[in-house]
Amino acid sequence: MARLSLPDVPGLQDVVAALGGEVRLVGGVVRDTLAGLPIKDVDLATPLSPQTVIAKLEAAGLKAVPTGIAHGTVTAVAEGKPFEITTLRRDVATDGRHATVAYTDDWREDAARRDFTINALYADPATGEIFDYFGGVYDLAAGLVRFIGDPLQRIAEDHLRILRFFRFSARFAKDALDTASLDACRIRANDLMALSRERIAMELLALLALPNPAPTIAQMIDMGIFTPVLPEIDHADPLTNLVARERDEKIAADPIRRLCALLPANPAVAEDVANRLKLSNAQRKRMMTVAGRTDADAQDPRALAYWLGYEAAIDRLLLGGASTQKLTNWTAPRFPLTGGAIVARGVQAGPDVARILQTAERQWVAEGFPEADRADAILDQLLEG
Repeated sequence: MARLSLPDVPGLQDVVAALGGEVRLVGGVVRDTLAGLPIKDVDLATPLSPQTVIAKLEAAGLKAVPTGIAHGTVTAVAEGKPFEITTLRRDVATDGRHATVAYTDDWREDAARRDFTINALYADPATGEIFDYFGGVYDLAAGLVRFIGDPLQRIAEDHLRILRFFRFSARFAKDALDTASLDACRIRANDLMALSRERIAMELLALLALPNPAPTIAQMIDMGIFTPVLPEIDHADPLTNLVARERDEKIAADPIRRLCALLPANPAVAEDVANRLKLSNAQRKRMMTVAGRTDADAQDPRALAYWLGYEAAIDRLLLGGASTQKLTNWTAPRFPLTGGAIVARGVQAGPDVARILQTAERQWVAEGFPEADRADAILDQLLEG
């Protein structure tokens, strides 16, 4: 009988004890522990109703938050750590975006509504005994990501599973991807159009944050997965190059930077995609700035960072294939002149002051950020001229 080496998570046993042991670890915590990966979140499943879960937690002196009560989820807080506890469920109706559920006490029925076999694993939090209804332990060891049951039906239930399949494959697959699952994703790719762009963005950025998503992205492009919702993504080579550059320059991966690599260097296109994906204003502005990259960026990386900011400069240098070493441990200096220095030299306050200050600053940057006395000399030269 397979057993899990139980993760040492503060507060977990307090939650288990509060629920009287009628609970199992489920999903990512079981999968990632078996795979020897770091644990991010601890999710639990129970046949107890949400109301009973809340009552038991509070009786034990633990905080209970009804975070997803409509879907049977209560968050327990123990030793400052959250634990999501969800009542066993079965699908009553699905439309590809939302599911209507009913509670059940059947563990296999709960497992059957999950997406992939490797995500439908449960473990006893006291003994480590694993409950595997669909061969997830074998698939995890074999590096195989596959849907539970009929892939076409599973995607029809929740269209986001198309993108989730590729994300989990990029993370866990060892060899060729599951053929039946790939075929279903290709056949149902148009279903992505029914999803909110926020959900698409969430999955795409999660995929791009993985160590090397380029081969998976290339396969998605070849299969036409992006065509219905992001036709601008049609070439993976720039992403492949960027991943290599990040590794060589020892710079942390960034999903927004990697998304920029998949798009043409066109600020208008970047803005349109960012708006379509409902990204934040900061992310949209960053993408537009990165999309304005030119061959001249590499000529003076520090000037680039001064004018655009460190993050945007790193993005543009990496995407342009230029070295970022001149920015290592470098902090942009502060321009030593102010408008007051110009007024003190006899220039009347107004638009001329701003114009002269900007001209002086540009020359100061072009000269490599010299000391304050040189900045004063630059200003004097401008005023004399």
